[in-house]
Amino acid sequence: MAYDEHLAARIRKVLGSGSGISEKKMFGGVAFLRHGHMFVGVSDSALMARVGKALYEDSLARKHVRVMDFTGKPMAGYVFIDERGTSTDEALRFWVKRSMDFAATLPPKPKK
Repeated sequence: MAYDEHLAARIRKVLGSGSGISEKKMFGGVAFLRHGHMFVGVSDSALMARVGKALYEDSLARKHVRVMDFTGKPMAGYVFIDERGTSTDEALRFWVKRSMDFAATLPPKPKK
């Protein structure tokens, strides 16, 4: 499955050279991790965003946002934002920041 390389490049630009940020191919796309925790990614042309349980309902209530359900059941705390929801740099920054702020609350994963 291909993913939107242009969206991935835009995410990289928003992230800059942040500490603890890495990139990994997963879910048939690409994911961005902070200290080992996935917080945003690209699947097809959609942005995957880990917003956490506290902001899950608020996120779903926004335009162009839908449940993230890879396995046929919703993944709590994760949403997909369709292409129209990330069409501006401001909108993309909003979702990256929301997800990164959530990821900052998680402890670093132990190194394998």
